[in-house]
Amino acid sequence: MNSFDAYQEAARKTAFCPPEHKITYPAIGLAGEAGELANKVKKLLRGDTNRAELEAGIRAEMGDILWYLAALADDLGVSLSQIAGENIEKLASRYERDALRGAGDHR
Repeated sequence: MNSFDAYQEAARKTAFCPPEHKITYPAIGLAGEAGELANKVKKLLRGDTNRAELEAGIRAEMGDILWYLAALADDLGVSLSQIAGENIEKLASRYERDALRGAGDHR
């Protein structure tokens, strides 16, 4: 898979969210998968054995997160490439203004 849009199109074929739960379902799924990823990173921090297995698990969770992001983007009617582009523009602006650090959405 070499583009966000190709991934989003492929992921769409496996979407199963009931229409009445659009936006909410993938947002909750995204939060759950992010928690699972954080738990695996926690295990790395405490030095659990089998680092390779934990790293493979982290990659798998990242994939699950990407799937839920694609589903949420579909529900909002936008493409992952549009979201990625807007995010890079925001970060480039912050970089140019030396505002990468700090808090708040509108730095």
